[in-house]
Amino acid sequence: MLGEMRRTQQQLNRLFSGLRLGAAQDFPPVNVWVSAEGALLTASVPGVPVDQIDVTVHQNTLTLRGKRDPEAVDEQAVVHRQERVHGPFSRTVVLPFRVDSDKVSARCERGVLIAELPRPAADKPRQIKIASA
Repeated sequence: MLGEMRRTQQQLNRLFSGLRLGAAQDFPPVNVWVSAEGALLTASVPGVPVDQIDVTVHQNTLTLRGKRDPEAVDEQAVVHRQERVHGPFSRTVVLPFRVDSDKVSARCERGVLIAELPRPAADKPRQIKIASA
């Protein structure tokens, strides 16, 4: 009886593995800070290998794509609760200014992707001196 229940649970898990119930969450969650020099974006990507993350920038739009693999568990284990999603993801962030794509840098530290997005020099605000008459 217990073996049959386990098999049924596994079949249901496979059936609903790609379905997300409840409120949709954007993954990965991001924070963006903006200054006169540019922007700084951080994204929480725990468990995602760096080689499975793709960052692209075009004008004022940053797109973050990747894939988080499912966690390896014992085949006999039955899911009791599963909140961490897996599979492909994509996030697009529109910034309030163009980005100098040649100077963008990105790194990953302890599961957090950090992207520095500088403005082109021509687009940075300039202080104008006023000449006296």
